[in-house]
Amino acid sequence: MAANVKFWDKHAKGYAKRVIADNQAYQYKLDQSRQYFSKQATAIEVGCGTGSTALLHAPHLKHLLATDLSSGMLDIAEQKRQQQNIENVDFKQATIEDLDVNEPVDVVLALNLIHLLEDKDTAIGKIMTWLKPGGVLITSTPCLGDRMKFFKVIGPIGKALGLMPLVKVFTEQELLSSFIQQGFSIEQQWRPNKAISSFIVARKPKAE
Repeated sequence: MAANVKFWDKHAKGYAKRVIADNQAYQYKLDQSRQYFSKQATAIEVGCGTGSTALLHAPHLKHLLATDLSSGMLDIAEQKRQQQNIENVDFKQATIEDLDVNEPVDVVLALNLIHLLEDKDTAIGKIMTWLKPGGVLITSTPCLGDRMKFFKVIGPIGKALGLMPLVKVFTEQELLSSFIQQGFSIEQQWRPNKAISSFIVARKPKAE
């Protein structure tokens, strides 16, 4: 964990300067996510990075708690929040493992995060407990096992050299299976041709 924090703190400023590779796909995911928002809805974003997506979504929600393990990322996110004068977003340093959620929320966002977790199944299971009955988990996740299996070899080497964070390699089907095994139903699934990231909306069962 400490190595991951150090990596993302070191790369926070560079990460903030990155240009979105496929802006059309990004806008589509924003629009689709907002189908599940309302001005009465509360949400959590885990792995929010420098906060750009959280701040774009905030006007469509009642409140958004955005978390990341990197204080360097969150410092930049908070600067953006103040510059944009957005009041209904709180940034907090936390991982999925140590975040306590006392009041269930309507939506959880995990964008470009699940492949960076040591145990995706445990994380997905914990997110399930944060959601209200009928709530949704919205993810966009690189599924490297479908098109970039070589990451199983170079990933550990890059991590050992401090050049990469922890990166897990799994297929889209394996990711879908993880959601289903943890009790979610798949509401929506979309991946552009040749893209490595799969956009998935998974719903927690409604109370009987």
